[in-house]
Amino acid sequence: MPGFAPTSRAADLVDITQVDPAIALDIRYATARNFLGFPVYPTPRAFLQRPAAHALSHARALAARHGYGLLVYDAYRPWHVSYLFRQAVPQDLYEFVGDPAIGSRHNRGCAVDLTLWDLATGRVVSMPSGFDEMTSRAYVAYAGGNKGARALRDLLGRIMAASGFLPLAEEWWHFDYVDWQDYPVMDLPFDAIGRDTTP
Repeated sequence: MPGFAPTSRAADLVDITQVDPAIALDIRYATARNFLGFPVYPTPRAFLQRPAAHALSHARALAARHGYGLLVYDAYRPWHVSYLFRQAVPQDLYEFVGDPAIGSRHNRGCAVDLTLWDLATGRVVSMPSGFDEMTSRAYVAYAGGNKGARALRDLLGRIMAASGFLPLAEEWWHFDYVDWQDYPVMDLPFDAIGRDTTP
């Protein structure tokens, strides 16, 4: 991993389900159900910096008021995984993968990929594109497709914005915690992150 500038806060990664057990997980990179076609995480867990995890819990509570839950696809991502992603896609798709030379918000434990699920039916909602779909349908401003799917995409955006997260224009599912720049780029493997973290 290249050297990165020092940051004002030390890493404080926590398991988001320890902060809020009501947040559901579908960690795609711990399975073969991702754009690579094979798992890159050893376990289906999700970590964020502590303040970001609490902000996500706030978002989950807001979503519940609308009858929805949060389903997390990815959160903290070790730097070497981002490097692998960059090597796996052609240059014309670089807008959909972070540049490992500068580090991603995922590498800082300050980005989360997620969607909504219906609390009444238990089903994941339809969005304008699938997770990790590298087309214009993934754009936050995409105006095509199903009106209901766009409305749910926009609802997710409002919920996350009200909880201290910023959207990524190219991916409706990706949100950055507002203070992401305060935290370091990391290449810490999952098994090196303490399991007994407290909320």
